[in-house]
Amino acid sequence: MDLVADILLVAGALGAGFYCFVLGRRLKRFNDLEKGVGGAVAVLSAQVDDLTRTLEAAQKTAAESAEALSDTTQRAAEIARRLELQMAALHDVPKTKEPEKVSSAPVEPSEPIFTRRTVGGGK
Repeated sequence: MDLVADILLVAGALGAGFYCFVLGRRLKRFNDLEKGVGGAVAVLSAQVDDLTRTLEAAQKTAAESAEALSDTTQRAAEIARRLELQMAALHDVPKTKEPEKVSSAPVEPSEPIFTRRTVGGGK
């Protein structure tokens, strides 16, 4: 009976050792930096770093654009205020007569026009 128990115990140990060997190989392939998940994690980590830098640059640009837009809006508001004052001032100016319309008749030149003529009907 002891012999059978020892044989079963050795068989179980060999089975567990073989199972650990197979799992070790699978884990190596899983963590391979070029083909496995380890490579994918490394690539994703690099992409996250790139995206972080891009996001920081975009935030900086957006902040600068917002500041420029704020300045432009303030200048536009000031100009609009001045235009409103000028329009209000124009209401106080008396209206003038409209200029007479120019007729569509042909206008005679004020100076004579000289043309060149050949003498003697020459050929």
